[in-house]
Amino acid sequence: MKITIASGKGGTGKSMVAANLAWALSQSDRVTLVDCDVEEPNLHLFFPPDDPESTDVQVSIPSFDNSRCTLCGDCARFCAFGALVVAKDRVLFFPEHCHACGGCALVCPAGAVTEIQRPIGTVTTRHLSAHLSLVTGTLNEGEVLGVKVIREAKRCAAKPGWLVCDASPGTSCPVVETLHGSDFCLLITESTPFGIHDLELAYSVTSCLGIPVGVVINRSDGKDEDVRKFCNERGIPVLATIPFDRWIASVQGSGDLISRVDPTWKERFIALGGACRSSVGGT
Repeated sequence: MKITIASGKGGTGKSMVAANLAWALSQSDRVTLVDCDVEEPNLHLFFPPDDPESTDVQVSIPSFDNSRCTLCGDCARFCAFGALVVAKDRVLFFPEHCHACGGCALVCPAGAVTEIQRPIGTVTTRHLSAHLSLVTGTLNEGEVLGVKVIREAKRCAAKPGWLVCDASPGTSCPVVETLHGSDFCLLITESTPFGIHDLELAYSVTSCLGIPVGVVINRSDGKDEDVRKFCNERGIPVLATIPFDRWIASVQGSGDLISRVDPTWKERFIALGGACRSSVGGT
């Protein structure tokens, strides 16, 4: 069962839900939690530090043989990202703009372009318990190819059992990549005008991808009528409500998990996982 935790905006409690859900499910099942918010991964803060396994994520970038280059400009004309500029006596390459498509090597008529590897991020794996692992993708500062790091993190996390992916906020390409291959998406929202607006944006993405969804209302003040109306009109089940509560904020703010501290919340998150599975006809 592959579940993605997503939200249309930041600060809704997406990572809080992902961490609690994964920990609660791991008490009886095998779970791999994947932090796909590669620009600002934070799920590791909820778990004890350890010695993670780490691998580099590399992409292929061009290398130019000036002795063969004719300065024809075909490579620069092909590049849609401004990574190449043909000057009077050489080709200027800006690796931070390169999207590693390999097109410049394909179009070079002189065979002056080859490819070399360049690291853009890391994927770390932490074995937190016998049933719970945390895979974290981290994009190096200044890089733009977060999708490639997410893809590698998901590849490393492809193991039997539950797969819980924490997406980055919003509806951009990294979110779409995280959603790809998911059986179900939990959309985390809050009862505010901004929360409902961004819930609609996130739901439109999952609809385009054909992924079934459920909603978790976080920091509820009991006035959730507008969110529930939105969900009812679109046939979206509201699978859980988490109250706006000082105790919950204190536990999470200290780096702990409410499902780890309170057995009642552990059972609620286990039930949430079961509701996700039931929504897609899982067993």
